[in-house]
Amino acid sequence: MRALDDIVVLDLSRVLAGPWCTQNLADLGATVIKVEKPGAGDDTRTWGPIFLKDPKTGARTDAAYYLAANRGKRSITVDMATKEGQQILRDLAAKADVVVENYKLGGLKKYGLDYDSLSKINPRLVYCSITGFGQTGPYAPRAGYDFLIQGMGGLMSVTGEKDDLPGGGPQKAGVALVDVMTGLYATIAILGALNQRHRSGRGQYIDMALLDVSVATLANQALYYLVSGQAPVRMGNGHAAIVPYQSFPTSDGHVIIAVGNDGQFAKLAEELGHPEWMQDPRFASNIERLNNRALVVAAIEAETSKRSMADLIAALEKRAVPCGPINTVDKVFADPHVQARGLQKTVPHSQQGEVPSVASPLRLSDSPVAYDRGPPLLGEHTDAVLKDMLGFDEAKLESLRKAKAI
Repeated sequence: MRALDDIVVLDLSRVLAGPWCTQNLADLGATVIKVEKPGAGDDTRTWGPIFLKDPKTGARTDAAYYLAANRGKRSITVDMATKEGQQILRDLAAKADVVVENYKLGGLKKYGLDYDSLSKINPRLVYCSITGFGQTGPYAPRAGYDFLIQGMGGLMSVTGEKDDLPGGGPQKAGVALVDVMTGLYATIAILGALNQRHRSGRGQYIDMALLDVSVATLANQALYYLVSGQAPVRMGNGHAAIVPYQSFPTSDGHVIIAVGNDGQFAKLAEELGHPEWMQDPRFASNIERLNNRALVVAAIEAETSKRSMADLIAALEKRAVPCGPINTVDKVFADPHVQARGLQKTVPHSQQGEVPSVASPLRLSDSPVAYDRGPPLLGEHTDAVLKDMLGFDEAKLESLRKAKAI
């Protein structure tokens, strides 16, 4: 048994935030029916530059981007612009537990696929809308994209090198982090709503906004401002409240040293040949190291630059001083601990045989994630889903194909 194997999700989302949410639900065992536009599908199927190739013809097929967020789902192609397509989706919603969509504000109302319409058909439905700015407020009608939200939500103001240093200025994260975090929060909200349904017997509406998530996940940086009235600034790889907690140069690269307390700093000082630092009031406590950040960092850099990465990491690990390399992605998957944790997976694929995937971090002892279903081809499961869930026969399917509804 898997945790959500009694849950059916109608997935009307595309790109990343919504599909990331529904992939989490699929990993937990939910039956996720991914609805895509006939002949086109999810935008990310064509977002290169990395693509699969048809093993028979060599022709370009789905993009790696699409593979990253659609494991475990069933793809059906339905044109919701047609009356027949709208009815199909309403009929599926009547049998579903969850709907996830990321259309613009009010975008599904004209199709009768909004929450008010579908909740009349299925009062137990949990309906999650994911938008850039939410269902209320002056920006609600705007389209929202991760990059824009990283800027508007404050993340870029605290990410990147200091303005007065080379390379300084605002920087986005190298992953569409707000999209991913929104997918995670949406997953949490849906699970909460499903649990509430056990008690109330009713579904509910979830208003999930990328901007809300971006602001919420400022975490301690938000509270620094709210408590002090001073906006935090970019600090490169430095930490606002801990010194040393950043990357340091070595003779052949950079090493992260993340000292969390004064005891760890004493061990660092000893390893770097300066036990006397602990008698120096500028070094002895974290609060003084914060006050003398430039001096402390320069002193540490002078010593780490004499050592190789491997030598320094090995020596600090022996002393239980938190440290580590800055790995490129190839080195991440070559790391022995990553390999021991089984973070690289392969999943079945009807065209390729199998494709690579990344393990879910959700590790449940009694209902573990099963990697038995890969990302679907466009419309791969249309006939099977409509037969199994709605009882359509071949004649019905053929008439829908003629009407270009599927």
